[in-house]
Amino acid sequence: MTEVYDLRGLNCPLPVLKARKRLAAMEKGERLWLETTDPLAVIDIPAFCAEQGHKLVETETVSGGHRFLVERG
Repeated sequence: MTEVYDLRGLNCPLPVLKARKRLAAMEKGERLWLETTDPLAVIDIPAFCAEQGHKLVETETVSGGHRFLVERG
């Protein structure tokens, strides 16, 4: 099962900074769900993935925010 990293309640740039640290500790190809409430995350998370070589597999709008499925690059 894919782990969920709860970043709800955090505002830019914290979701990206925490996601970066968490993904750095993972193996290439592992996946992680990021849950956010920061409206800027829909811009920041895809940009972070592109910049760092991670794959943004899926984006979902959920009540109060968004979920992003990221595969470690």
